[in-house]
Amino acid sequence: MIELFSSAFVTLLVVIDPPGCAPIYASLTREAPPGERRMMAIRAVLVAAGILLFFGLLGEDLLKHLGISLAAFRIAGGIMLFLIALEMVFEKRTQRREHRAQEVNADPQHEDISVFPMAIPMIAGPGSIASVMLLMARSNGLRESLTVVGALVAVLILTLLALLAAAPLMRILGHKTEAMLTRLLGVILAALAAQFVIDGISVSFSV
Repeated sequence: MIELFSSAFVTLLVVIDPPGCAPIYASLTREAPPGERRMMAIRAVLVAAGILLFFGLLGEDLLKHLGISLAAFRIAGGIMLFLIALEMVFEKRTQRREHRAQEVNADPQHEDISVFPMAIPMIAGPGSIASVMLLMARSNGLRESLTVVGALVAVLILTLLALLAAAPLMRILGHKTEAMLTRLLGVILAALAAQFVIDGISVSFSV
């Protein structure tokens, strides 16, 4: 059970990337009062949690209705996560997030950034949704499912803490440290993504 929790925790931590969300959140809420920044951080994490739990609990049934096998979803999800990992290693993902943040800043109508772009797609993006669905699909029984949910809750708590401490966190880490951590986590995610693809192919050939 500890192994499952560790695997789920690392996967979700790498995909959601709380340290990567922090500088984006800090830049988007630079002009907001401290109280409003805290509320937007809490709201963003709660909305993302609802979305991820929805797909985690009902995603498998949704796939069945669409006629998609879990093996096919594992392969597709693994490939998607591998592409995200490549972007993290070469810092393409950070650049895209910063570009999206600049677009939101340029639009004066986007005052509350908790739902967009923080909850969707920064925290609950395609990669994190696919990861939750894959992890829940791999779990057997209520106990393992609750373990995955526990890992998700732990990562979301870390994400909330990162958003709340975004400004001081950026001063402590610095751009170079953040870039180094992003590349390291990208390599780990690439290995986990490859494992998802291997699992999907193994199930396909064993049927």
